[in-house]
Amino acid sequence: MPRKTYALSAHLFAELSIKIFANKAQSIVSRKSLLFLGLGALISLQACSQDAEPLKLSAAPQTIISNAQIYTFAWDEPDGEGIPADSAPQNGGRWQADAQALAITDGIISAMGNNDEVLALAGESSRLIDAGGATILPGFTDSHTHIEELGATLDDVDLKGVADEAEAVARVVAHMQTNEIPAGQWIVARGWDDGLWADRYPSHHSLTAAVPNNPVLMDGTNGFGAWGNKLAMDAAGIIAGAPDPVGGEILRDANGEPTGAVRNRGVALYRSAVPPLSEARLQRRLVNGLKLMADAGYTAVHHAGVDTPLMAAYEALAERDELPLRVYAMISGRDKPLMEQWLTRGPSALGEESKLFVKSVKGYYDGSLGARGAKLIAEYSDRPGHHGVSGEDYGFFTEEISAMLQAGFQINVHAIGDGGNREVLHFLRDNFALNPALQANRHRIEHAQVVHPDDFALYDELDVIASVQPPFVAEDKVWTEDRIGHARSAGAYAWRSFRRHNTPLAFGSDLMGYDWNLFYGLHSAITRQSTDSKPPGGWFPEEKLTVEESIRGYTTGAAYAAFLEDRAGSLEVGKWADLTIVDINPFAVVADDPAALLDGRVLMTWVAGELIAGELSE
Repeated sequence: MPRKTYALSAHLFAELSIKIFANKAQSIVSRKSLLFLGLGALISLQACSQDAEPLKLSAAPQTIISNAQIYTFAWDEPDGEGIPADSAPQNGGRWQADAQALAITDGIISAMGNNDEVLALAGESSRLIDAGGATILPGFTDSHTHIEELGATLDDVDLKGVADEAEAVARVVAHMQTNEIPAGQWIVARGWDDGLWADRYPSHHSLTAAVPNNPVLMDGTNGFGAWGNKLAMDAAGIIAGAPDPVGGEILRDANGEPTGAVRNRGVALYRSAVPPLSEARLQRRLVNGLKLMADAGYTAVHHAGVDTPLMAAYEALAERDELPLRVYAMISGRDKPLMEQWLTRGPSALGEESKLFVKSVKGYYDGSLGARGAKLIAEYSDRPGHHGVSGEDYGFFTEEISAMLQAGFQINVHAIGDGGNREVLHFLRDNFALNPALQANRHRIEHAQVVHPDDFALYDELDVIASVQPPFVAEDKVWTEDRIGHARSAGAYAWRSFRRHNTPLAFGSDLMGYDWNLFYGLHSAITRQSTDSKPPGGWFPEEKLTVEESIRGYTTGAAYAAFLEDRAGSLEVGKWADLTIVDINPFAVVADDPAALLDGRVLMTWVAGELIAGELSE
């Protein structure tokens, strides 16, 4: 059978070409390179010298992708100030791609180099793909997700971006009218900003009036604030005289009557009242969510807080090989039966061929900063005497999580405030004292939003990974200083401080709370600005990261945080062929105009050598 040659689909290739010519030449590729786009060649790369020994394989590869700007990230990491290593592919301080083409065999990268030497390996049945000058990066990983919530967006009401209570209620009403929802059926809406609305929480009255015959849950962006109508309140036990739950708060009016709004662990009252999904429906939500992540350029996700139903759904999908992406599942630290089950099974992947990996436990130590639930050492600037909630009061089961840690599981703990971070670090230190070998298990603190200056060194001492979410800084900066003041904000979202203290970073989005667009994440990490380029110079600009460091947060850093650095994170022969292909060169764009990152587009996503998102044309 003769080999076929493929290219980007016509409309994607056209869009790429338009973008190249519409921007300054230096933003995408060199002016000289433009002459060769679509002709199957780029300018010679120093890293792929024609003088090198010819590549050899025992058999022809199944797929070859050529005419690309490939950044392998196989070189050494930068120092704590972001200065690239000597081995980094730079010339005169400007970044260069370190390969043009790669070959794939059985889902593994089998060769890399310049166009001529890799294309020379093609056989009659090899699939040849011309990338049209697009940029190929190691497959991106979102290191903190809630995939079922993303999948639920196809079923539930999307409240992302609503300006006020009236708009939120209007979206629910429109959803009901469009979908003809019968009386009595629960309606779940997600995504109103519980941080931005912290001083103007809604009440149930307008929602009850608009939707009197269906229980409605209005879940906030981060899961730390919610409100419902009267039917939902009754089902959740949020009634007159009901006590505040441990670690949570039922908001009340001047007469002491519940308003329908809750904070922090109060959200669990509503969620426990919503009928559980069938396993089949839960599986559909997971697959739908993963497909949306594939469309966004991700090849893997870390799912934070997987409970018994979610784990059963994931295992069923993995058994049938129906997971589109690789999933690193963190066992919910609030699901005691599931933790007991995995204590017996032990930390391990579910098989070498599976895309599902289970080696960690997600603990929940404090609440959110926006809802004033994060545990602070000093009181909240805008709520005197209040320090937030933490520990067992917030559902952190010390005994059970300690048992999982001692059994060899990686412990990933949600901690946002400086008090929460310090207490988690001390918890880990105390456990390491019992068994020093456990320090090597790459334990993580999820979010690590506010850290006391004295505690960065403790991160380093204990070898703890900071799993952080760059979009937080773009979204939260509008109210962070209200919560903790200007001085403490210098230790908030402090990624450069972590890097200076040798703390590995893994990047994620915490979806559904924040936008998971990878270009938005990169822009947030590099500029510390919102999409309108404000504030000028960035919010606490001393904490900015470089483009290399930011991409590493989603690639090499994420792989390390999941014990997968030998298989993923960089593009090297013998590693998984997990690729994120984009229409801009982030290195060139950032050097010219960092705001142009926001115009970037994912062209293709490959997992295990298979195209799972994007289009090719023959």
